[in-house]
Amino acid sequence: MTIIAEMKNIVILISGGGSNMQAIAQAALRHRWAERLGARIATVISNRPEAKGLTLAANMGLPTEVVDHLAFADRPDPRTAFDDVLRQAIDAHQPTLVVLAGFMRILTPGFVVHYEGRLMNIHPSLLPAFPGLDTHARAIQAGCWFAGATVHLVTTELDHGPILAQAVVPVLSDDTAASLAARVLTQEHRLYPQAIEQWLMQQD
Repeated sequence: MTIIAEMKNIVILISGGGSNMQAIAQAALRHRWAERLGARIATVISNRPEAKGLTLAANMGLPTEVVDHLAFADRPDPRTAFDDVLRQAIDAHQPTLVVLAGFMRILTPGFVVHYEGRLMNIHPSLLPAFPGLDTHARAIQAGCWFAGATVHLVTTELDHGPILAQAVVPVLSDDTAASLAARVLTQEHRLYPQAIEQWLMQQD
């Protein structure tokens, strides 16, 4: 077996249920990222202490941390103060890659630039269509025949940046925002781990 001197540390940021985080962690085990790619999930960090994804991560044996954004509400610049502490928590793990997996915070430009080229996100639309929120309802309202998900590197412009992978699903005639979201999420669970693995392979 090849011995890899330095591991590629992945830090995953979540805010809620953590289903994409779980899919990534399962893929890391199933496809032996540690042995094949020298990569591991170093920690899972949430900005919400009550996030169910923290329990999922802990049950999978992953380290977890919380940087509660509400703790910075009384600061003169709460977004920057939160991002500064979050950055310190992430950098303690010397990350090769930072993965946003349902992390519901708009990050400051300084934070994004700090991780330029190694900050990844998945968005529930076929970017550049429908950046921002309510993507599924907007796709249905626009009469789209297809919707999907996009994995991209994060830049200072919201939901832009180099596209790494996309998955497409049909928009059905009886779709609601909820039914379309559920079908897209299934594809996210497949697409995101694949995109991360491909990115990691290109770092060698």
